[in-house]
This record gives sequence, C-alpha cells and structure tokens, in this order.
Amino acid sequence: MGDKVPEKAQAAIRHGGNLGKARLMFPEAPEPWIDLSTGINPHSYPHSPVPASAFARLPEPDAAEELKRLAVASFGAPSTGHVALSPGTQMLMPLLAHLALERGAKSGAVLSPAYAEHARTARMAGLTVTEVDHISDLSAYDYAVVVNPNNPDGRITDREALLSLAEAMRRKGGLLVVDEAFIETGHTESLANVAGHDALVVLRSFGKFYGMAGVRLGFALAHPDIAAELEARLGPWAVSGPALNIATQALADREWQSSMRLRLAAEAQRMSELLEKAGLKIAGGTSLFTLVRDHRAKELFDHLGLHGILVRIFDERPNDMRFGLPGSEAEWQRLTEALLSFNHPLNV
Repeated sequence: MGDKVPEKAQAAIRHGGNLGKARLMFPEAPEPWIDLSTGINPHSYPHSPVPASAFARLPEPDAAEELKRLAVASFGAPSTGHVALSPGTQMLMPLLAHLALERGAKSGAVLSPAYAEHARTARMAGLTVTEVDHISDLSAYDYAVVVNPNNPDGRITDREALLSLAEAMRRKGGLLVVDEAFIETGHTESLANVAGHDALVVLRSFGKFYGMAGVRLGFALAHPDIAAELEARLGPWAVSGPALNIATQALADREWQSSMRLRLAAEAQRMSELLEKAGLKIAGGTSLFTLVRDHRAKELFDHLGLHGILVRIFDERPNDMRFGLPGSEAEWQRLTEALLSFNHPLNV
C-alpha cells in the first residue's frame, strides 16, 4: 500500500470499542470512524424517553422485581429467585471466581479461544486457570467457563455436553459458568431453564442484542442461593434506575425482538458475502459478528484503520480478525470500498 501506517499502529487494542486508541493509532483517518470491533447490535432498541424520576431517585425494589419477572418470561429461568441483576456481566465474573474459591475450587479452565476476561478475572481472584481446547478437558477442573455461542468464533457447545459437565461439577462441589451473551440471536438452545442446578450459573447480557452496551446491565441465572449471594455482594441499587426502565421496555417487546433477529441474520449473511468477495475466508461467527482467518490480518487491520474503520484483531491469534455489523448503508459502502481497495491479494 502507498499509505504509511504510524508506528503506534503496531500496538494492538485489547478489547473492542476503543475509538480513542484507534484515533491515536491512525491520526489521519477520516471521520466519523466506523466501529466494527465489537459484537454489539448497531441498531439500538428504540426505547421511549426515560422519566426524570429514574435519574433523580434511587430505584425502587419493585422496578428490579418487574425486570426479573420479564427476564423469567424472556429467558426461561425457573423463577425470579433464580435471577440476579448486575451492572453488566463483567461485574459478575470475578464474583463467580471468588465464589468458586470459597466452595473449595483450586483450579479453573476456560474453553478457548474465548472472551479473555473470563480467564483474566479468575486469575485475579486467585485461581490457577488453564485454557483448554475441548469441553471434555473441563471436567478435570473445579471451575469451568464455556461461552455459548462462543466469542470470537461462534462455536456452539452441545446442550447435553454442558449438562453432563454441570453434573460432574456438582459431584465434586465445583462450578460451571455458561456465558450466553450472544444467544439472543437464536443460534443455540439456552440453559436458562435448568438454572436451578446448584453447580451451574448462566450469564445473559442485555447490551449486545439490544444494542445498548452503555446501559451496563447483565443477568446471572442460578440456584436461588447463588443468585442471592451474588446480589448481596453487589450491594443495594447495583442496577441504575434508567437501566431498569429501558430494559423493562425492551424485554417486554417481543415484536421488536423477532424482527431484529431476522434483520441481524440477513445482515450477517451480507457481511459474509462481502468478506468472501474481498478474498477472505470465513472462520465462524454469529448474527452479530463474523470471524475471518488470514495471515495478512494485521496488514488488513492497518489498511482499514487508515480508512477510519476499526475491526478486532488478536495478539494471541495473529491470523484472526473479527468484523461487527455496520449501522447504516453509508457505513456498508465505506466498508465495501475499503475492503475492495486492499490491493494485496490474500492467500486463502
């Protein structure tokens, strides 16, 4: 390419969504930036205006209970007592690792590659953590994490295999965490209906499917004793009034949910066709992101960065690159032009 990539571009971005870092890496890139580095729905839920009282007052317990009732109806959890609310599932990860330690766990494992925060937070809690390639390897540990569907490759783990693993954990007092952050798109069956199992915790995310990551809301579906313990550790009013207001609207809106699943599936297909036209090999994904694999991934990352388009690359897997969905037709066109102007044929 004729464009010169700044030396700062050699440093990878640890997580998606860091446009500030991207602007430092590519200071001459055109604005506005197109952020395709996350797996967040670019079409946010169109909630009604949040009342001023939601900002002015601490949230009432009834508001949290109403959201839990909707979570039971939407996710299929056994009861509201099986639901813990949190300001994002990220906050739950270290709490669950600490809980496993208190139950006697000494070692943990994550089915990898997966969202890196699961392993990092478990290590920070004091667990020795191994990243394994096969679900059969997880039963050797006291604390196990499976992301299903997986981020970043969309891998699906069989429900029966997960249930067998949960039972193996129960027999030795261990804990299985199944992160279903991307399950709203309908790619696999949830374990929410068996969340009463005393060795299983299911995590659900609000921000990704509803396109509102900034709301910071997550759910833990678990045995009532575990759910109550998690909420006790988070403390009162952990979830804000505005978050409760918006999520209550969104979880009740079944018509929007159904139409959005269809829309995302169509846009994911469009993305796959575009990437294949650009000579890239699809390695997996969900309706919210697509993973490609090629030895020129870093070079393409730099090329797109110079065009004001941020995608996700991975230090530990330098051939992988993840694309989220554009939010408008203008963004689709900019991405198409940038991909097709990458003038070094990729060896696929």
